[in-house]
Amino acid sequence: MAGEVITASALEADLTLRARVCIVGSGAGGAVLAARLTAAGISVVMLEAGPFATKADFDLREDRAMPLLYQDRGTRVTGDGSIAILQGRSVGGGTTINWTTCYRTPERILDHWRLRHGIKGLSVKALEPHFEAIERRLSISLWPEERANANNRKLLEGGRALGWDVGPTKRNVKGCADSGYCGLGCPVDGKQAMHVTAIPEALRDGLILVCECPAIRIERSGDRATAVIGRAQARQAARPDGVSVRVQADVVVVSGGALNSPALLMRSDLNRSGNVGARTFLHPVIAVAGRYSEPVNGFYGAPQSVASHEFVSPPDGELGFFFETAPVHPLLTASAFPGVAEEMSSFAQTLSHTGVLIALHVDGLLDDDIGGVVSLRPGGLPKLDYPTRAPLRRAMKRAHQRLAELTLAAGAEVAQTLHVDPIRMHQQAEIAQLEAAEYGAFQHAIFSAHQMGGCAMGGDDVGASVVDESFRLRGLENLFVVDGSVLPTALGVPASGVGEVDDVLALSGISEGASVKEAANLLPTSVF
Repeated sequence: MAGEVITASALEADLTLRARVCIVGSGAGGAVLAARLTAAGISVVMLEAGPFATKADFDLREDRAMPLLYQDRGTRVTGDGSIAILQGRSVGGGTTINWTTCYRTPERILDHWRLRHGIKGLSVKALEPHFEAIERRLSISLWPEERANANNRKLLEGGRALGWDVGPTKRNVKGCADSGYCGLGCPVDGKQAMHVTAIPEALRDGLILVCECPAIRIERSGDRATAVIGRAQARQAARPDGVSVRVQADVVVVSGGALNSPALLMRSDLNRSGNVGARTFLHPVIAVAGRYSEPVNGFYGAPQSVASHEFVSPPDGELGFFFETAPVHPLLTASAFPGVAEEMSSFAQTLSHTGVLIALHVDGLLDDDIGGVVSLRPGGLPKLDYPTRAPLRRAMKRAHQRLAELTLAAGAEVAQTLHVDPIRMHQQAEIAQLEAAEYGAFQHAIFSAHQMGGCAMGGDDVGASVVDESFRLRGLENLFVVDGSVLPTALGVPASGVGEVDDVLALSGISEGASVKEAANLLPTSVF
């Protein structure tokens, strides 16, 4: 039986729906789960806050894509405004706007979760068939080195010149046109995002998808969730202000992603443990821009097709980091560049000759590393406080030094940090000046396209966990969380947030790995 897409903002009266399962969110977690459940004949209603945008909407315009496809119209930041957060908000969630980089969950991370967080059964061998299944499903394969654009080749060539571990990445694409505008929605449906893959499959099998309808709260009776209440929000509206949509369900699954899932639980008074929103992690990102004599045109071609994990495993007591590239689109680049007026104009004029290398920091693995905390702003939207603690500041300094070294080794005429007062280096000897530079909030640009945690999973003997190993919210027998918020630490590879089907692969170790099993294995029939 074919499903239906309902645009809530077009409704003229309140709507009540009934299903065995209500899923909140259509990204990597919710979409794959919906496809598995509907294929098994289980009725599902899905609520999605954003619009059902398709390739017809993706015109490669940053000024249109950001308010259409991103949380807070592309302006989401941490509570103090020091870290910019890129997070998806449309059907497909972050998978619609990811940069297509895909990794399996690293073995060292699985080991950490098993040993430190009591999550049993996590091993490369146990998860192998699930990794393979999602890779087949999303056409994930190694991107040919010869197709790397000039921006990524700088990382490849500089890393090899220094003798570092560097190489091409896997991408979830089929028929990629090398447009380079993945973050604005793929105009040819080459990116195998959820709105192209799992969502259409689920719709064919009966999914009722209600878009432009943020979930406001979950109702419960005793130890059972009974309904989800959404409210219509038009594409261009800043807040929901339309009719109500009530979904009565036997099982509720929260898949809104890190930040949004904890906020929904808190709005619903479902923070019995007091741990909802805690241990939220970002992979904080810093960058070095290189100016080259030859054109780079980093706004064209696969945005991330090369990476280096040379420094991901640091000495004890320190944070690791890994290197990738960022696309050099005008709006995205300008938002990170600290200059104004003539300085900004000069920078923009050299954009075609600019390459950008980024360092992503792996937080959550130190004993005293608690990341950030999600709470509620007035009005109920999520607020993330994310202090840049001493280990993170030290790692940022080391990462900047290595990024500058890498940029100059790749042939840049000058390597420039994104400090408030940019530090420019023309030769390797000048990198020493970074030793005296300040690092942390408001010292330089910090951003993140990866959000993890906030509803951390853990074994029964781990008191800080929010969900158990079956993804069940502790204290409610029929409410599950299936998204990147269950991750107890950062991943050390691309994950959630600009949500990425990095998100799918990142979650392969947990939510996606479970989702590709028979649906009954994730949601036992006893809970219906």
